[in-house]
Amino acid sequence: MSTDAIEASGDPRFSVTAESGIWHLTMSGRWTTMRIALVDPLLRALELPQDGQAVIDCTEVEALDTAGAWLIDRTERALSQRGVSVALENIEHNQNQLLMTVRANDAECPEPPAPTNAFIALVERVGMATVQAAIEARDLLNFLGHAVIVLGRSIRHPGNVRMTSLVHHIEQAGLNALPIVGLISFLIGIVLAFQGAEQLSKFGAQIFTVNIVSQGILREMGVLLTAIMLAGRSGSAFTAQIGTMKVREEVDAMRTIGLDPMEVLVLPRIWALVISLPLLAFFANIMGLLGGAIMATVVLDVTFFQFARQLSGAVTLWTFWIGIIKAPVFGFIIGLVGCYEGMRVSGSAESVGRMTTRAVVESIFLVIVLDALFSILFAVLGV
Repeated sequence: MSTDAIEASGDPRFSVTAESGIWHLTMSGRWTTMRIALVDPLLRALELPQDGQAVIDCTEVEALDTAGAWLIDRTERALSQRGVSVALENIEHNQNQLLMTVRANDAECPEPPAPTNAFIALVERVGMATVQAAIEARDLLNFLGHAVIVLGRSIRHPGNVRMTSLVHHIEQAGLNALPIVGLISFLIGIVLAFQGAEQLSKFGAQIFTVNIVSQGILREMGVLLTAIMLAGRSGSAFTAQIGTMKVREEVDAMRTIGLDPMEVLVLPRIWALVISLPLLAFFANIMGLLGGAIMATVVLDVTFFQFARQLSGAVTLWTFWIGIIKAPVFGFIIGLVGCYEGMRVSGSAESVGRMTTRAVVESIFLVIVLDALFSILFAVLGV
């Protein structure tokens, strides 16, 4: 029996003959990656003998690479599995070395894992997430303790605070945030006034829109929106800055020369937010009330002085202080989480992006949780 698989010049081809009970497979042409697709299906469809002897002759093989060597090795193994004694003849030394390398590194594909129960997989993921959250909370609590110690030391020894770095971060986190904080607060004041007037008009009590705007802005919305914007703006920046320094091994270099990264990197950033956030919250309150006053003037047809008179009766000093008291706590949490996630960055740019995202999400979550706790506390205290 004789078969010419491929006739084109340079293409891989083979012929099969049987003489005296010995099965001869003669290969020729270029058995390379670009060409073996021509003979692969033909070799797969080849009718292999049972038992006996077989010879694979590579005399006329012009070129051989890894793909071609793997094809020869696959054919040899297929014959051996059928009980055929296989001999490889007339193969060049370098081709034989390549074939031996392929044979040594040819591993069977692992069996696909058995499908798991969907409910068990869900429970496993929830358990892993719970354990990870517990580890995260423990590490953050540890970082909080370290930060409190450093902050306390800075209060006892103000000279340890790097004033140049502190002023720089106050400018970046506070002063440069005024436009966006003012704009958002102004628009929120307009929205609250419009929605309040629309609902209260059904009862003929539009003037109490001033009460809704003042209470909403001064107690909750002003400081909360400011904190959320700083979490996305400054908290993420802190993580990215410290994370980049971790990737460049600058933090390790600080420790090597005897500098404490907590004092050099973390302390100025946390103090900057603790100082800036109350000032930004005050500015946000003013802009929110201004937006509410303008919308109330347009919708309710009241003068600015009537709005101010109703405002003075709607709020007390505690209404103002409730929002301001929250601000430094929110600033401390945002700075703490931003620096903590920056310190957790590993040596890759991907880690910087991942930890930056985590810092924003965790900061906003903790700010909202603390705001809820403050609301409960003030309700219990009756303020």
